Amino acid sequence: MKKIRKPSVSGYFYPGMKTNLIEDLKKYIVYEENKIIPKGIICPHAGYVYSGKTAGKVYGKIAQFETAIILGPNHHGYGEPYAIDDSDEWETPIGNVEIDTEIRKKLLEKSRYLQIDSMSHKSEHSIEVQVPFLQFLNPAVKIVPVLISSMYDANPWYEIGYSIALALSEIKRNAIVVASSDFTHYEPAEQAEKKDRMAIEKILKLDADEFLNIVSEHDISICGFAPITAAITASKILEARQGILVDYTNSGNVSGDFEQVVGYAGIMFI
Repeated sequence: MKKIRKPSVSGYFYPGMKTNLIEDLKKYIVYEENKIIPKGIICPHAGYVYSGKTAGKVYGKIAQFETAIILGPNHHGYGEPYAIDDSDEWETPIGNVEIDTEIRKKLLEKSRYLQIDSMSHKSEHSIEVQVPFLQFLNPAVKIVPVLISSMYDANPWYEIGYSIALALSEIKRNAIVVASSDFTHYEPAEQAEKKDRMAIEKILKLDADEFLNIVSEHDISICGFAPITAAITASKILEARQGILVDYTNSGNVSGDFEQVVGYAGIMFI
């Protein structure tokens, strides 16, 4: 019997009905004629009403892919710190998405840190909100959900990125690495953007060390800095040469509250 991971934020972060969700995705995804095959991307994971446009601009630029390795932060702290879900499929209102078990197995072989764990994924939204975008673009897409805790030292983040690159080099899959992250949380819009632009500058240079230094030095509340570090590492090894900023915005543009915003950035590594 298949083990299916049920959605935790369907009807909350995004519509819980298939028809409504598809209509939203059609609205948010802006298709580009000249599509790119990125090594990795960064997309936000807030409610679609806030960050869906930014995510959609990124996803609309991507050429066809078979598998997405989705890296997200663990907001709740449940379960193992570096966790791959052990489900066979993930359910969304659009339908079920299969896990790429071959890549999952290879990642577990390559990494000293990654472990199988479903508890950490059960209530976490950071990976879940990416899945409808991916399956809308490719109904046959397979995913590998990986949660990366930011509570410990940075060595595992780099190692996981390295392991992802090794796995994809050995398994010749048309795959992308998705780092799910929002940027500065609950600061005035001007201050948030100033901080975020400093971090983004380092991300676009694929400089994970300096990115982490900036985050620490300026106390930037980027929730997915660990997944971003892993994604930069994997993308560089897979021969990405630069990052491209596709979009930057904040929640105030929807809520009207510019005193307490959350920043959202969409980035591609090519």
